[in-house]
Amino acid sequence: MLTILLVRSGLTEYDCQGRIQGTLDVPLSGEGRQQAEATAQELAARGTQIDALYAGPCLSAQQTAEVLAATLKQKPKTLKTLHNLDQGLWQGMLFDDVKSKQPRVFRQWQERPDTVCPPEGETLREAGERLKAAIAKLTKKHKSGTIALVLAQPLASVLRSMLQAGAPPTLCQSACVGKPLWEPIELAAAI
Repeated sequence: MLTILLVRSGLTEYDCQGRIQGTLDVPLSGEGRQQAEATAQELAARGTQIDALYAGPCLSAQQTAEVLAATLKQKPKTLKTLHNLDQGLWQGMLFDDVKSKQPRVFRQWQERPDTVCPPEGETLREAGERLKAAIAKLTKKHKSGTIALVLAQPLASVLRSMLQAGAPPTLCQSACVGKPLWEPIELAAAI
């Protein structure tokens, strides 16, 4: 059985400001770096054996993976297909600005995110297909053990929702405040 250790990247300045990050390259904030370091220490203390460490190409995922790699003695591998959800023209905007300018669309985006695509952005279905292809390649390469995937939010939430057939993904990093950056997900069968 293969276990995916899903790790959200730490907070960025955009997250702290309430901005939509999408595919923009924003570094970890001081708090985000502390989150990554605490996560690495927690995983090391648990004795979590990781066979491989993969990260999305965005700066926050890369920086989080580097912190984990230093503590867990792994070399992170970048997978370009694990780039964050493309939020199109909303990228860089404050969540509150989108909410005030397009209240109905914003409410729908929060309640049923699979039915809304930001202008010139990517749908959750498109992101899911991209993730499904990436996971299929990884499960061919890794039949068992544990691999860590470091993804920016909301892509991490999209993957969690896809693998656990759970609630719709959370599109806002602030909804994840107070939750651990990581969670193990066991894959019983190929995706």
